[in-house]
Amino acid sequence: MSTPPTLPANSPAESLQQFVTRTAQRDLGQGVFELESPRFLEVNLNGRMNTKTGSMVAYHGDIKFTREGMLDQGVGNLLKRAVSGEGMRLTYADGNGKLYLADQGKRIIILNLKNESLVVNGNDVLAFETSLQHKITMMKKIVGMMAGGLFNVRFDGSGLLAITSHHEPLTLRVQPGRPVMTDPNATIAWSGNLSPQLKTDVSLKTFLGRGSGESMQMRFEGDGFVIVQPYEEVHMVTSAG
Repeated sequence: MSTPPTLPANSPAESLQQFVTRTAQRDLGQGVFELESPRFLEVNLNGRMNTKTGSMVAYHGDIKFTREGMLDQGVGNLLKRAVSGEGMRLTYADGNGKLYLADQGKRIIILNLKNESLVVNGNDVLAFETSLQHKITMMKKIVGMMAGGLFNVRFDGSGLLAITSHHEPLTLRVQPGRPVMTDPNATIAWSGNLSPQLKTDVSLKTFLGRGSGESMQMRFEGDGFVIVQPYEEVHMVTSAG
């Protein structure tokens, strides 16, 4: 009978039991939202939670999933939802249990809004409590569709909100007289009191191509903040089938 090979002391390999123990789910006692890792969100569900469609990775317990209807946000948002693409779609998770969410390995950030307002790129919304009011907002210039920065979600009120970012985000302060310009594809969120404008540099647009953040920028003026990520996430607007 042959004996298993002996691994050197500095081998990166681990036993199956070591792997299972290291990666096991843990109850952290953090409340409704828990970060099992920087890229895994655990939702301790007792009622309803709004989640990004397609973000469910696993669950246990008695949970039912229902896709948000086209009229759930009212007739006024019907057109916006019809053309905003999959990044804006929500699924209701109802019941009791543990729900695990992730989105393409992106870093997850948990925010606790306290009677505050925040506007988030629609594709970067992972989950949020029903106590938060949410509404799809649109950039005024239709050219925003070319940059993926047209459709966003405005949150108002109090409650937990989980958003995502490629790698570690950076928050830039916007002050009166000191506007901040960002690439729409790298912009995650901004304070609700700001109303960014889309700025187009025609010469750079011709030279660099329409998808370039240098040729198409978001201009933030006033008193607030804007959150960006070190990654240009391009999403083409498609018809919602």
